[in-house]
Amino acid sequence: MKFTIHHIDNQTSARTGEIITDHGFIATPVFMPIGTRGTVKAVNTSELKAIDARIILGNTYHLYLKPGHELIGRAGGLHEFMNWHDTLLTDSGGFQVFSLAKLNKVDDDGVEFQSHIDGSKHFFTPESSMEIQQHLGADIIMAFDQCPAGQSDYQTVEIAVERTTKWMKRCSAYLNENKGIHDWGQNVFPIVQGNVYEELRQKSAEELIPFATCGMAIGGLAVGEEKSAMFETIEKMDELLPKDQPRYLMGVGRPTDLVRSVKRGVDMFDCVLPTRNARNGQLFTSAGIVNISNEQHKEEFIPVDEHCSCDLCKNHTRAYLRHLMNVNEILGHRLASLHNLTYYMNLMETIRREITAGTFDNWSHNFLKSMLEQKGM
Repeated sequence: MKFTIHHIDNQTSARTGEIITDHGFIATPVFMPIGTRGTVKAVNTSELKAIDARIILGNTYHLYLKPGHELIGRAGGLHEFMNWHDTLLTDSGGFQVFSLAKLNKVDDDGVEFQSHIDGSKHFFTPESSMEIQQHLGADIIMAFDQCPAGQSDYQTVEIAVERTTKWMKRCSAYLNENKGIHDWGQNVFPIVQGNVYEELRQKSAEELIPFATCGMAIGGLAVGEEKSAMFETIEKMDELLPKDQPRYLMGVGRPTDLVRSVKRGVDMFDCVLPTRNARNGQLFTSAGIVNISNEQHKEEFIPVDEHCSCDLCKNHTRAYLRHLMNVNEILGHRLASLHNLTYYMNLMETIRREITAGTFDNWSHNFLKSMLEQKGM
């Protein structure tokens, strides 16, 4: 994996760059659609290609439970299994173990948990997370970490930071001793923890930087902390993390949050928000949020967004989409999901263009001023 910086904004920490993996290149800053169970919900891979998505995510926890990482490995890895031949990133499974499992018990060895599907017991360790991700075959894999809740006290977060460092060492040792099963490179990102405690963030970053060869992730944000504290933490990360590696802010995805985080030096984002909100009838547009179930759209025979070129906006009206969503037709979910993903891809393209042109600071100020007035943006 290689990362090259192309432009750095004069007024902010925003920058454009390019990540190259064995499966392709990704222009940054980039938003990565989430394909939790081997699919971006309601969207096929050819449609993702058409909107110029270059990298998507798979979820280690879910794919481990069904259909199983060994089966996916035998299929040739997740790329072959889901027919996606661009770059893939998989998370470590840690966040889901802590947030979804019916019961979990964590200690320095790992996490014992019960499946949210059938209650069966499982045990994740740093080593098993790496092994699972080797079978899945993602180009970028995430270290196994402990992500405490947003309102956790200092002592709880401190323990999580210390454990995250210990687990990173074990992830690294396992990967050094065990060759992957596929014939392309896999690159591990350490995940910085510390919640909103500045000294713990610094401690975590300093301890993990020696393990970072191609990128680092900022974890443990957007989990219930105050929004102002989140951005203060991101600013601190901009000071602490290597400048010559991509910075990945995990799980942050509102359009305004993306712009504000790019200003603070973030290169990579992921979030379920565009597809999840689409399935609930909330669409992102150049004029703000459209809640398609509202009565006002019943007889609006106009596009959802006249400035959008997606299939929904080119070929269908708000009234039609409202009808589809009200009768729970699958097509409504598909059209809305594609629209929101198109919005996100276009937003990131605009961000990259403005940084390159040297106009990002002024553009972002106007964008935030306009969109923050729109509920949900």
